[in-house]
Amino acid sequence: MSILLSSQSRVLVQGLTGREGTFHAEQMKAYGTNLVAGVSPGKGGSTHLGVPIFDTVADAKRETGADVSGIFVPAPFAADAIIELIVCITEGIPLYDMVRARAFVEDAGVKLIGPNCPGLVTAGQAKVGIIPNHINHEGPVGIVSRSGTLTYEVIQGLSQAGVGQTTSVGIGGDPILGLSFQDVLRLFKEDPATHVVVMIGEIGGSDEEAAAESVIGRDFGKPVVGFISGRTAPPGKRMGHAGAIISGNTGTASSKVQALKRAGAEICDTIEEVVAAAGAAVDQPSSAAHR
Repeated sequence: MSILLSSQSRVLVQGLTGREGTFHAEQMKAYGTNLVAGVSPGKGGSTHLGVPIFDTVADAKRETGADVSGIFVPAPFAADAIIELIVCITEGIPLYDMVRARAFVEDAGVKLIGPNCPGLVTAGQAKVGIIPNHINHEGPVGIVSRSGTLTYEVIQGLSQAGVGQTTSVGIGGDPILGLSFQDVLRLFKEDPATHVVVMIGEIGGSDEEAAAESVIGRDFGKPVVGFISGRTAPPGKRMGHAGAIISGNTGTASSKVQALKRAGAEICDTIEEVVAAAGAAVDQPSSAAHR
């Protein structure tokens, strides 16, 4: 089992013929992803990396049955076809464009991950995005994170400790996103293969607090190990991601840590502690189970 992506997913890449799209699509194929199409306007009818290229998403979906799209170019999200899952790696999309984009995908019933995210990997099955292939190993830990780099560190640390993953999801660090912590946690809750969840948050916004209150603290039923980055950031200063900015008392590391602890999550101070805590929860699921 997994969430969102599996070996059966039929993936297209928007921007496949560009430099970034080419490099990461090669890595995706090498991992075993079922890459069925590329979309590059004006290049329809050609092939690239042995994959057919189409001018539009509509053409690609009609001809290949693609149900997942990975976006490696700045995208007008008013898509010309409905894809079940969109993964947008692109950084720097204007906020107004994202407001319209999210409204569109919500109305269409489409799941969006990102933008400004590393994508996702279902270990041993498929990936869409830029998470390195070699660090992923199959196992019982689900990962959801706002930080790309910390996602890689947690995956690698777990794998080196002999603790594998089900699906690792980088939701992105922008102020306006597709799937939230709440959305991904609910999927992990229903996934029988996921026994433990690692949640990597950061300062800014209130998504971690909302997830703690509405999901983790309401009979989640699985151990949650959390980490909040940016604890030393001064109030009012943006740190890294566009969404990592504190406004007053909202979005502080302290408020997130307190909310998660109240909900029953185990909060760690370092990535090494996260790896150790997740491994212990896997080894002793009954005693570590969230209450």
